[in-house]
Amino acid sequence: MKQKISEAILRLAGWRVDKNLPALDRYVLIAYPHTSNWDFVLGMLAKWTLQLPLNWVAKHSIFRGPLRPLLIAMGGVPLNRQKSSGFIEKNIELFAQRDKFILGLMPEGTRSKTRRWKTGFYHIAKGADVPIALGYLDYKHKVIGISRLIYPSGDIHRDFEQIKAFYADKRGYRPENQSDLRIDDHRDNAA
Repeated sequence: MKQKISEAILRLAGWRVDKNLPALDRYVLIAYPHTSNWDFVLGMLAKWTLQLPLNWVAKHSIFRGPLRPLLIAMGGVPLNRQKSSGFIEKNIELFAQRDKFILGLMPEGTRSKTRRWKTGFYHIAKGADVPIALGYLDYKHKVIGISRLIYPSGDIHRDFEQIKAFYADKRGYRPENQSDLRIDDHRDNAA
């Protein structure tokens, strides 16, 4: 029921869902661009449409108050970026413990324009020996989905060139807020 309702809402809003999901039970899903609060709404509708058992990461401050239990039930995982918490290592361990685990991250880390992406998604995927699935919200063409898989080689800069090429034509709700498609590989900037 939730699947059909979500798909109908997206269709009424003019959105199409790319349903070519990876045939895998374990991967890190990144989504770009992230420029608006609408990204969350569209992302949840797509998650339900695709019946995707996704755990998604967001800043801890949205998990306060009465919404906390609901957001966690929806697969939310709070992250306090102000404190070092071993986030990368904890998620590598979760992948090792579970036969099925999909972890969703927005590597920009914010809806505002930033100079670079955070690289925690890459280090988690590499450490857990799982691929990175490239999810997208393309407001220009009103398509949301998950497309390509990247298997981390260990050369983050070479792998990121493939990621950068894939996202080059994707447009956010506020294109001026799209973060630059670049990385600095510093683990302290990872999560």
